Amino acid sequence: MQKITKQSLVFIIIASLVFVPFGASALAKQESMDEGISAEAMIADFVFVRPLGIVAVVVGSAFFIVSLPFSLLGGNSKAAAEKLVYDPAKFTFTRPLGDF
Repeated sequence: MQKITKQSLVFIIIASLVFVPFGASALAKQESMDEGISAEAMIADFVFVRPLGIVAVVVGSAFFIVSLPFSLLGGNSKAAAEKLVYDPAKFTFTRPLGDF
């Protein structure tokens, strides 16, 4: 039973790491709407998207720390930090609520 729980958790984390950055980049290309953000969008953002963003920041930071020796040897630690830590953090914490 515990093995299934661990596998499910790993699957959820991997799925959030895959889908959050793609969704952020696709949505970033849209122009902002002048009519305002609906309450439903704000609620969906607060309940579903922000927690996935927080998970992406934590997991991305862990992967960055694990991959740091290799990225330092390869000379791309700045790019790795940007993609694994800064981009998910920016998506999660700096954009307006409901603007995704």
